[in-house]
Amino acid sequence: MKKIALHWQILFALILSIIYGVVFNTNYIISNDSLTYLKKANISSEIISELKPLQNNVYKTKAELKADISLKTNIDFSKYGSIIIKSAYDNTPIDWISWLGVLFLRALKMLIIPLVFSSLISGVANLGGGDNLGRLGFKTLGYYLLTSTLAIVTGLFFVNIIKPGIGMTPDIGDISNLPHLANSADSIGQTLMEIIPVNIFSVMAKGNMLPIIFFAILLGFFINKIGDKPRIILTDFFNAFFDLMMKITMWVIRFTPLGIFGIVAKQIADQDDLLGLVSSMGLYMGTVLIALTVHAFITLPILTRILGKANPIKHFKSVTTPLLTAFSTSSSGATLPLTMNAVEKNDGVSNKISSFTLPLGATINMDGTALYELVAAMFIAQVYGHDMTIVQQIIMVVTALLASIGAAAIPMAGMVMLTVVLTAVGLPLEGVGLILAVDRILDMFRTSVNVWSDTCGAVIIAKSEGEKLKV
Repeated sequence: MKKIALHWQILFALILSIIYGVVFNTNYIISNDSLTYLKKANISSEIISELKPLQNNVYKTKAELKADISLKTNIDFSKYGSIIIKSAYDNTPIDWISWLGVLFLRALKMLIIPLVFSSLISGVANLGGGDNLGRLGFKTLGYYLLTSTLAIVTGLFFVNIIKPGIGMTPDIGDISNLPHLANSADSIGQTLMEIIPVNIFSVMAKGNMLPIIFFAILLGFFINKIGDKPRIILTDFFNAFFDLMMKITMWVIRFTPLGIFGIVAKQIADQDDLLGLVSSMGLYMGTVLIALTVHAFITLPILTRILGKANPIKHFKSVTTPLLTAFSTSSSGATLPLTMNAVEKNDGVSNKISSFTLPLGATINMDGTALYELVAAMFIAQVYGHDMTIVQQIIMVVTALLASIGAAAIPMAGMVMLTVVLTAVGLPLEGVGLILAVDRILDMFRTSVNVWSDTCGAVIIAKSEGEKLKV
């Protein structure tokens, strides 16, 4: 019996998870277990007693629960709302399967650091001299800057044509869970400074990718500067270590459909009034999706065909698995092991190219994120009635480009980096609340575009280095 291809398994799991999430929608109940949970979390007895009159009430959405708490208690929802919602969560069918997604993401995250570290050292050591590394680095960074800029300009074009924010009334959502936004403007400079690690083991423990990439490239480069015997030993060691990590990765990949089923089902079930959300924010979501679609299916394939002289359709088929995984997990970092495997095995890109371009791309090449930040900032400006001048729009383009490069090392990257763009042109930071409700949905699409751009870059750079590919 012929085995079903992995990407079809993932697609089937994705469809099934959406159905499961819609059927078993999440409710919120203040139960005895909820009050016990809050007590263990050191919530004061005054807050707990305020919630007792609401005990055993069933709320179909977080918004209903928030409204009842605001109306019938004196609890500061901006301070205690997050933990109350967590304690009131009630969805046993989702609890049965959500652990599959948690385990899958943990397994992928377990692989990221050793895979990237061994892959980069192996790739750079096998490159040989510094000239090869410099040439490859120049091509890679040049491609990433080009595609991110094209993505931002695409977003700017569509948001000016469609104008999704005109005529909307500002209705700020709950931004209590966001980090302190006022300090976010310093994040880019700090991120660039921290590329050089003080303690490599500390940054590995924290999962900070840029300093790990820097140290691995440095290590791989200087392996070529030592004597022949230790150079051969170290190169063979890291080549073997990378092969070992790929074997483990291939084993984890087999569980992708189960992991995606657990992840997506929970995300769908936890959405408050999905149809109502799409109805109210449809024009904004449509603008983002149209711009992402143009960049993903017109701009990047043209670059792949012209610069890489490769077949973009064949290449798309080769990387279907990581793209579907990126869509489901909203994490280009967690998808990285699958991306590297697909580009090497299906496209035929060598390890020395993929091990350099893909980890770097997963960290700094954020086409979808950059486009999204620009469209979101312009949308907020339109809602508040700010007419952005050409100069202000250019500032937004440059800031979105820089913000997308620094995004990966910052918690809640997309939201915090959006505030950098808003700050640059004097727009209210509270405007982030306008788009918070649909951010998770759009995050799935923009992450897929991020990964798609990385894979196109690997193919283009491999072709430019004279490699014979399968596409």
